[in-house]
Amino acid sequence: MPEKVVIIGSGPAGWTAAIYAARANLQPLVFEGAITEENQIKGTLPLGQLNLTTEVENYPGFPEGDSREYLRTALPPAVQPYLAQANKPQPSPGINGPELMALMRQQAINFGTRVITEDILRVDLQRYPFILVPSDTADQAERPPVEALTVIIATGARANYLGLPSEDQFKNRGVSACAVCDGALPRFRNKPLVVVGGGDSAVEEATYLTKFASQVYMVHRRDELRASKIMQGRALANPKITMKWNRALQEVLGNESDGVTGARLASTVDKETEEVASSGVFLAIGHTPNTDFLRGQVELDKAGYIRWTVPQRTYTSVEGVFAAGDVADSYYRQAVTAAGTGCMAALDAERWLAARGEH
Repeated sequence: MPEKVVIIGSGPAGWTAAIYAARANLQPLVFEGAITEENQIKGTLPLGQLNLTTEVENYPGFPEGDSREYLRTALPPAVQPYLAQANKPQPSPGINGPELMALMRQQAINFGTRVITEDILRVDLQRYPFILVPSDTADQAERPPVEALTVIIATGARANYLGLPSEDQFKNRGVSACAVCDGALPRFRNKPLVVVGGGDSAVEEATYLTKFASQVYMVHRRDELRASKIMQGRALANPKITMKWNRALQEVLGNESDGVTGARLASTVDKETEEVASSGVFLAIGHTPNTDFLRGQVELDKAGYIRWTVPQRTYTSVEGVFAAGDVADSYYRQAVTAAGTGCMAALDAERWLAARGEH
């Protein structure tokens, strides 16, 4: 018997889609991703990018306060993140990333969502019902391929990093790939910050950070920005932005108690290096959508994001297949917008099924 709705992915978009689909009695099945070393390296473990974030100040409904008692009553003991420190004073913004994702997952399960902790390796969307091949069937037949009447793809996009050991060491302690997510945090206010990149996104990140930082250093490998002319003008005219031309990030500097304290920059034209004091290093060198497993099954844009084919809908180029969250959104990339499109995808799937007599 084919599944009515299969959701691939387990970030805010995936769990919101599951909540709405489950409340519509569609018995959704979620493939949340496998817990593997490869996924850890790529940043594609279950619960999405938000699970790799500490403070979350901008998700509606979680103002500053102690959320620990609510977490104890809402989540089973086995999945209560960070609660080992519950008796220690914590300057909490109200919720952190792992806690918020655990709550979303539990809410979906409470309504009857079934969860499989595996990846989907490949799909066949050219036949109907659709065929999805989970990761543990790649070399063995322990679980047969899954048939689905509708599919919601919510596999997200991962931020690109340089791969420096020091970069990984200080993630969430001053190293970030999202200025809008993290720029307003206390650790960055009235402090010098570094932005690495030279495109439109880098200029947008640097400009946004000038609202909070005392100074923003833009580090670019060349002597000219790749950003559009209007964006270049915006950066060069901002008195709070200092350009570091022909420079590359060589090492993030910091310590255990303070996190990031600076950055070592290496010249791209000679052997010189320099160090700048900084409380944060923001990588703005792009994102990679997690669409490799689709292998031409749905239409993608030139950057690899799934293309929505109907305005204000989550429809893809294949009828009955919907996309939600950052896998189809290269612009906003926020938890709340991902959750919103997860809701939209579930409603689109429900109505698509109803139009075909499936309830």
